[in-house]
Amino acid sequence: MNPIKNRSLKQLLWLGIGSMVMFFAGLTSAYVVAKPQEHWVDFILPDWFFFSTVTIAISSIVLIIAQARLKKEKPSVAFVFSTFLLGVLFSFFQFKGWESLTQQGVFLTGPGSNVSGSFLYVITLAHLVHLIGGLIALLVTVINTKNGKYTSQDYLGFEMTTIYWHFLGFLWLYLFLFLKYF
Repeated sequence: MNPIKNRSLKQLLWLGIGSMVMFFAGLTSAYVVAKPQEHWVDFILPDWFFFSTVTIAISSIVLIIAQARLKKEKPSVAFVFSTFLLGVLFSFFQFKGWESLTQQGVFLTGPGSNVSGSFLYVITLAHLVHLIGGLIALLVTVINTKNGKYTSQDYLGFEMTTIYWHFLGFLWLYLFLFLKYF
């Protein structure tokens, strides 16, 4: 365990997270600027996005439990894998939300599309793309946990995955509340 390398890797992770914050701040700012346009159409956000919110919150709790167990030298592959499965369920709910939007007549592009619907799809799709990166990191973490790579003294990869996953959860909560109430 090299403390300088660990600190450098964490700084890179935080730099990446900062970049994502700026990206989503730009998207939501553009949404705010575009909303007063005459072609803006209001619609009901599907319940599937609420289910996504609950699912990602639960996944963070499960990952907190997994990390606490690891720190007590009781690593649990089941908790990390459960977080991964909850991430997959989150993704499923996103697709169901998009399906519900198309049933409401809200489309990303093409005939019948509008600026508000396009923004919703772009914002939620951008989050899902970042979440796929989190799912890959979780799979690697599952494998490394199963192979005994992490200990209570050396678990940088686990910790970085946890930080990123919690960031995705907080980001989704912000996006959900923004889209629902703005």
